[in-house]
Amino acid sequence: MGGSGTGGEAGGGAGRPLPRLTPENEFFWTSGADGRLRVQECGACSALIHPPQPVCRYCRGTKLGVRAVSGYATLIGFTVNHRFSLPGLPAPYVVAQVALEDDARVRLTTNAVGCDPADLALGMRMEVVFERAEDVWLPLFRPAAEQGPPAGLPADEVEPERMATRVRPMPTTDKFEDRAALTGIGASELGRRLMVDPLSLTVQACERAVADAGLTLDDIDGLATYPGAGAFGGFGEGGVTALEAALGLRPAWYNGGAETFGPGGSLIAAMLAVAGGLARHVLCFRTLWETTHGELTRRGGAGAGAGGGRVEGAASWRTPFGATSAAHTLAQNAQRHFHRYSTTRETLGWIALNQRANAALNPTAIYRSPMTMDDYMEARPITTPFGLYDCDVPCDGAVAVIVSAVDAARDLARPPVLVEAVGTQITERIDWDQSTLTHEPQVLGPAAHLWTRTSLRPSDVDVAQLYDGFTLNCLSWIEALGFCGIGEAKDFLDGGGNIARDGVLPLNTHGGQLSHGRTHGMGLVHEAVVQLRGEGGARQVPGARVAVVSSGGLTPGGAMLLRTDA
Repeated sequence: MGGSGTGGEAGGGAGRPLPRLTPENEFFWTSGADGRLRVQECGACSALIHPPQPVCRYCRGTKLGVRAVSGYATLIGFTVNHRFSLPGLPAPYVVAQVALEDDARVRLTTNAVGCDPADLALGMRMEVVFERAEDVWLPLFRPAAEQGPPAGLPADEVEPERMATRVRPMPTTDKFEDRAALTGIGASELGRRLMVDPLSLTVQACERAVADAGLTLDDIDGLATYPGAGAFGGFGEGGVTALEAALGLRPAWYNGGAETFGPGGSLIAAMLAVAGGLARHVLCFRTLWETTHGELTRRGGAGAGAGGGRVEGAASWRTPFGATSAAHTLAQNAQRHFHRYSTTRETLGWIALNQRANAALNPTAIYRSPMTMDDYMEARPITTPFGLYDCDVPCDGAVAVIVSAVDAARDLARPPVLVEAVGTQITERIDWDQSTLTHEPQVLGPAAHLWTRTSLRPSDVDVAQLYDGFTLNCLSWIEALGFCGIGEAKDFLDGGGNIARDGVLPLNTHGGQLSHGRTHGMGLVHEAVVQLRGEGGARQVPGARVAVVSSGGLTPGGAMLLRTDA
């Protein structure tokens, strides 16, 4: 089956971002020239593989070829994008995911075209239509002429309820966590469009963290950050290189990079460093200056970094279809959670309302005004089912945390916050659009891994600081960590009482990223330390002794269990 199309809601191929053609992917992006969709095939086990790889992930064979497939697929997710526009792709348009009938393990991000978005339904049969843009034939999908009963969602590689079966046992009972502690925290000024250079924010947060720990800058012998130096626009400050150049710290150990457990990855790396004797006091930091960067970009001034050219790497399989944000992926995970477990928008709304209520008690939060469920439901759409209040608040700010060797920590100014356990294991595919159907990718595995490294249980947790780049992130962590069963968040969150400050699971007590501001998870660590020290003021959870913190946001996720020394 094959065909060509006009692009429908996608707005036509001209001008939209296109993938860079390589010897490895050219067969896919040019296969529409004869109207046939082609996918990589393993010659040993006949599995279809996407994106193309040098080895089969199923049998690890290396005899790889290309198969022309039927062009029919099942619609397994879609979101109507209202917020974002790209050249050649004006909003609104439909970002979709389909599973090929030839092998449902192959999922393609695409655009649904040739139909009214209101007529789309999960399980519909779709057929490919190609649209040419320069030397690329974009595989778009429209509802097939012949429709049977809706198909069920394809099975995940491992169903969410069984993800824990993939967790590896502890290789040793000697836990590195026992040799590390959090001894200092600091935050810079936080706000929207501060028009302050990011390194200044970083230095401010770091100096405050060092002072909070009762240390001097000369005591710092390690540095760690996420995502490190690189072209991250408003998502970074220049990494370890920039901070060391500014302060002249001469660390004995340092670490920075994006392929880790979000900002929690820099902390875990620092714990390993002090546990292994490479450093005594590691300064970990995370800086964002999104709103200033965006303003400078609009002005065409410093920081604009227009870029251009073809899209490369993992993003090249999504960006040509306008799937430019984590919102587009997670919105489809949310839609599937709704479909499978009868979750509703109101379920997500209780998370947003909780964070806003907590932010009202935090003078550093960006959004503190009261919010009702009507406010949440009536907010402008971003990408369905997400509205404005499902999305975190871009901001400028830096957060720093000191990780110290536990024996050194006990001599410092404040009682240390101890590390009980971490959860880091990958149990599913990392690709954004190939992972779990119903939850944020890379949450279920790390959450299950965490509980294998401690005798504490979810019922022992006094306060939870869970990543909430979007409301669905937070829901995913609540279920994954066992505060309710998989698929039970609707009942657990109903009314918001369970996650309130006086509930069974006080959640994101500083306002979370949804109302306090997007500090990419490091702000959650800061708040966990505040709560365990009993320094939360009006928002303090009485008697907090154990806190769970998560980070991620479509990077590989990670979790940490922290506790007081009492």
